[in-house]
Amino acid sequence: MTAHHPRSASLRFGANYVPSAGWFYSWLDFSSDAARRDFADLAGAGLDHVRVFPIWPWIQPNRTLIRERGIENLLALIDAAAEFGLSVAVDLLQGHLSSFDFLPSWVLTWHRRSLFTDPAVREGIAEYVSRLTHAVATRDNVFAVTLGNEVNNLWPDSPTTPEASTRWAAELIDVARAAAPRLLVLHSLYDAAWYDPAHPFHPADAAGLGDLTTVHSWVFNGVSAIDGPLGPATTTHADYLVELAAAAAADPERPVWLQEVGAPRPDIEVGDAAPFTRRMLDTVAQNPALWGVTWWCSHDLDRGLADFPEREYDLGLFTVEHEAKPAAKELAAFIGEQRAGRTVPASRPALVCDVDPGTQPERRAELAPGGAFHAEWVRLRQTGPLAIVTAARAADPGHLAARGIDTLLKPV
Repeated sequence: MTAHHPRSASLRFGANYVPSAGWFYSWLDFSSDAARRDFADLAGAGLDHVRVFPIWPWIQPNRTLIRERGIENLLALIDAAAEFGLSVAVDLLQGHLSSFDFLPSWVLTWHRRSLFTDPAVREGIAEYVSRLTHAVATRDNVFAVTLGNEVNNLWPDSPTTPEASTRWAAELIDVARAAAPRLLVLHSLYDAAWYDPAHPFHPADAAGLGDLTTVHSWVFNGVSAIDGPLGPATTTHADYLVELAAAAAADPERPVWLQEVGAPRPDIEVGDAAPFTRRMLDTVAQNPALWGVTWWCSHDLDRGLADFPEREYDLGLFTVEHEAKPAAKELAAFIGEQRAGRTVPASRPALVCDVDPGTQPERRAELAPGGAFHAEWVRLRQTGPLAIVTAARAADPGHLAARGIDTLLKPV
């Protein structure tokens, strides 16, 4: 399935669903009624979709055992979302969530083997992906599956190489597409894939595998240290990542989904959450490549649960008592404004980048926040929408026209 390029389309707005009661441990004692209460919050804010996270080892506790009850609970959650008019994207391998890794025992301890290179593990994962994708595709409100949540967070304990990482993702995308041809199939990576030259997952995979590119914008990666919670580097980081993704894609009309963005403390304190949200949305929504925005996350984490990083407790749009927080109110207001029509510039300038992240992953550090290229892009972005184009594609009139680029700027 190919995603429609969003230049003339309405933006999608959603939330990454974190249950208000019991975090993801709630899958162990699943309640459709609890989910309905959470979904009522999100629908009331004007959101149109949720991204949901079944926990892999609780559905596939053994390489040759996939629990039907686990699949039934996932389908019940999807059905509950449908009651509130919410469409659903399902992440398959969890995998990594809020600093915890959830892996089945058959890849740990005496059975330790790489998720990305071991043939038996890959066979087991392929069966899991096929079964879950086929099952969720029976629900009309499901529109996408993602292989997993930031699967590149798992590599230190699962050795891999860039070549193996690419093969792993490409094979699983084929498995998911075969199971559900109507769904979007996506590959999710956190931003080390864009900024770390030693990282064994490459920008070319993010920008070339699957039906659209996903990016996760977190300002605790050093961006907020540049100019504070409301500075231009911080509030434009989401737009910068969307532009890097568009620049790296061979297809100039490939959409980019801002699949995770949030207002993490202490980088963005409570009093700055609403203005940060507004400035970030005002900036990134002008990007013609943008498909949609999905906030991390729907609900706060109960402080009765121990050992999470401090910032994880307060990332929700809503409290655990279902009270809308400042970011939720600002997001709801922005969504209401967008219903009147999306404003995308007919044309814009582009800053020419000597680094092609798709073909020169060894030079990724030159694109990282705080570097010379990023600083120049942030400076110029303050005067209006600004694309990024690689030096090679800057000489391609068709590419420039497809992306609405009318002027080329060189870094000073």
